[in-house]
Amino acid sequence: MAVVTAEGRRSELAEAATDYVLDHGIAGLSLRPLAAALGTSDRMLVYHFGSKDALVAELLERSSRRSVAVIAALPAARSPRTAVLELWRTWHQPVVDRCLRVYAQSAALGLLGEEPYLGAARRANAAWTEAVTAYLTRSGVPPRRAHRVGELVDAALFGLWLDQPVDAETSTTEHVVRALADTAQRLSAD
Repeated sequence: MAVVTAEGRRSELAEAATDYVLDHGIAGLSLRPLAAALGTSDRMLVYHFGSKDALVAELLERSSRRSVAVIAALPAARSPRTAVLELWRTWHQPVVDRCLRVYAQSAALGLLGEEPYLGAARRANAAWTEAVTAYLTRSGVPPRRAHRVGELVDAALFGLWLDQPVDAETSTTEHVVRALADTAQRLSAD
């Protein structure tokens, strides 16, 4: 019989709670429904994480790591232009899409100055931009330009992704993504 340590149980709860948040969102998260879904109690969640804020921060970090891992695993594209188009497709993979939704919710709450959302959104943004920049570098963006191009691509694609639920013109969005890809290619030229 395997013995589960407190740290092992904490990690199991954190993974399951991250899955829950990716399905239900982070805004308005309540410990009782979360605990019930995990087969535990809200008191046990506080025992393992110390507070609701500490649990939320952990869930946001884990969600961010999941999406960053997808970007980090992308094979190099044949050009910066192709890399941008691949990133746009990746934004729509279910795991990345769900993680981006949680990030957007935490960033919105962070805009109000609420912690742990503000700090978690800042850390997630930095990790995400670093992953996008590394991918673009692997795909031919010169290292000296990679951070600038990475920030531009990240901000533009996130903005386009965020606008999709309210923008009915998908053909316009695709046109803008292609123009962004062309711009990244030009900015990468020596």
